[in-house]
Formats: sequence, structure tokens, C-alpha cells
Amino acid sequence: MASAKFHNSFRQYHRWLGFFLAGIMAVYSVSGVLLIFRTTDFLKYDYVSEHQLAPNLSSKDLGQNLKLRKFKVEAETPQNIVFNEGEYDKTTGIAKVTKKDYPAPLAKLVKLHKANTNSPLFFLNITFGLGLLFFVISSFLMFMPRAMTYKNGLKIATGGVVFALIVVIFSS
Repeated sequence: MASAKFHNSFRQYHRWLGFFLAGIMAVYSVSGVLLIFRTTDFLKYDYVSEHQLAPNLSSKDLGQNLKLRKFKVEAETPQNIVFNEGEYDKTTGIAKVTKKDYPAPLAKLVKLHKANTNSPLFFLNITFGLGLLFFVISSFLMFMPRAMTYKNGLKIATGGVVFALIVVIFSS
């Protein structure tokens, strides 16, 4: 069985890492709340961009050239194509696209949650995930296994795992 010194050392590491990860968790919490509202216009603003394309494109070719996710033609005349995010002038080839996005600092926070292996942010995500895993393990090493706090902690953690699995299984 591990000594009291071992458990106290883990308490100290847990505390130090906790203070460090508190800053990371604050950033993640803000970006997580922003992602909840990503399908709304909350804190977003309109920005217009112009694209010079070839004149006289068909609506299908226009959609392929603009590479917009939810491209949908709403109206078409001999001079214009009006689509859900803007319009295209067939004579000049200029497409004006209006999108909604977060201001730059908030957009970077949203990208934090969406990071993958192609983004340098994934190192932060891995560090954060490993830090949280350390918290999980070290929280049980902070108490002696024979202590009632330890045994109750195992029961509560089991309840948390069951709750998380139920939510994951039934939410999809």
C-alpha cells in the first residue's frame, strides 16, 4: 500500500496542475458556450466579400465556384442569380457573398474546439485532455484507499460515468 507521503505528493501535483488548468478551462468554457449558439446569430456580424468569377455561369457552376456549404438558388434572371448568401451578376461575373461570423478573437476561440491534427491547436487539446485524465487519476490518489472519502468517491465517479454514458447513448 502506498504511503501517506505518496498521497500528499499527489495532492500537491493535483493542486499545481489544477491552478494551471484553471486558465485553460476558463478559455475552453467560453469557447464551449459560444459553440452552443453557433447555429444562431448570437455575437455574429455580417461581412460581405466579392468574388470575381467568369461571366455567364450557370447556377450549378456558380455553386461549385463559390464552394458555399448550403448554397441554394432563390431566384434567377437573365442578368442575376440570387442565392441564399448573396447575388451573382452574370454580365460582370462579380459575386457578392454575405456571411455571418464572429469577430476575430471569438472566431479563434470557436476554432479551439474544432481543432484536429491539421491544426497546431491540437497540441493544446491533447495537453488539456491529458491534464484532465491526470485529475481523474490523482483525485483518487489524494485519499487512502481505506478511507470512507475514497470509497464514496468511487461510488460518485461510477454514477458520473453511468450518467455520461446514458446521455451519450440517448442523445444521438
